[in-house]
Amino acid sequence: QVQLVESGGGLVQAGGSLRLSCAASGQTISNYLMGWFRQAPGKEREFVAAINWSGERPYYADSVLGRFTISRDNAKNTVYLQMNRLKPEDTAVYYCAAVYRRWHASRTYEYNYWGQGTQVTVSS
Repeated sequence: QVQLVESGGGLVQAGGSLRLSCAASGQTISNYLMGWFRQAPGKEREFVAAINWSGERPYYADSVLGRFTISRDNAKNTVYLQMNRLKPEDTAVYYCAAVYRRWHASRTYEYNYWGQGTQVTVSS
């Protein structure tokens, strides 16, 4: 079992930045593909970014490419999402997720473990 806890959300003005963290416990995440998803009110949960256990070749949703950066520190058992140039449409609850030994996963059903989410609100 892997427990995931997100933090770092908050209220920010458009154009600002936030850094989300996802702290894992229960197992080392060094063998897990880690992802970030988000869910806005009335919408389905959508993929944001993911990174494999080696930290190579992260991939992103088109809507955040060039603005968001996913990274991981296996020694700290933590994954990060740096969000720059935030827009009002980035407002959502952001979730961290994990799946064991996958090279690629961008669908919610592909992930086994989820955090409780952290709210990000971007004002215009």
